[in-house]
Amino acid sequence: MVMAKGPGLYSDIGKKARDLLYRDYQGDHKFTITTYTANGVAITSTGTKKGELFLADVTTQLKNKNITTDIKVDTNSNVCTTITVDEPAPGVKGIFSFIVPDQKSGKVELQYFHEHAGINTCFGLTATPVVNFSGVAGNHTVVFGTDVSFDTATGDFAKYNAGVSFTTSDLIASLTLNDKADSLTASYFHTVSPLTNTAIGAELIHRFSSNENTLTIGTQHSLDPLTTLKARVNNYGKASALIQHQWRPKSLVTISGEIDTRALEKSAKIGLAVALKP
Repeated sequence: MVMAKGPGLYSDIGKKARDLLYRDYQGDHKFTITTYTANGVAITSTGTKKGELFLADVTTQLKNKNITTDIKVDTNSNVCTTITVDEPAPGVKGIFSFIVPDQKSGKVELQYFHEHAGINTCFGLTATPVVNFSGVAGNHTVVFGTDVSFDTATGDFAKYNAGVSFTTSDLIASLTLNDKADSLTASYFHTVSPLTNTAIGAELIHRFSSNENTLTIGTQHSLDPLTTLKARVNNYGKASALIQHQWRPKSLVTISGEIDTRALEKSAKIGLAVALKP
């Protein structure tokens, strides 16, 4: 696998903490079912109810050797096609995507994984594209990286971020400077017990322009190999929790809820996600 090589990509900086604090929390009702045809084509249908609005899409995935093609059709009649080529050369992954009918949506992404570096570059297929470059260097302990986007139409930088990550056997700490140096994010992930998948995480975001701080703290714990509990709270009084159960292999049911402890008169938000795979 390409993804196992080296320090990964810039997007991996702080990912463990983000996954613990935000992944699988659902404020809507979502249902996903995946089926496979006789020739191995995967068809995934997804429906999401957001209040009175219902959104749906169907994704077809076809794998042929090292080439994966995903075609997604949504309720707005958009057709999104993504073609991924794994290792056309050692350590390289290529991704080509476009959306019909958006003629300006085409883009090409190239990823390169090395023992001590990870590079990702992406550019749109237009006359004046936005070019994005991100790269990290380091090892399995310390990683330094940057993420930059340049708009060739205006000649301005659309974004410039930088980050550093420190990893040991049981903790990951990271620091990133984002939003054109307007926000500083510090995150922390600590494994308490690998046997029960127990971990704690925290994320602190400071915005220099508004002098505002956002602190989110969370934890996770597996009641058994098939059932996971997660909870989080932030300094604005928003508290969330979820329980996720794998009732059959690769099939998950997730129930999550959120309350505002500073406005208990408001009703709690309840989310439900069901994912079914054969």
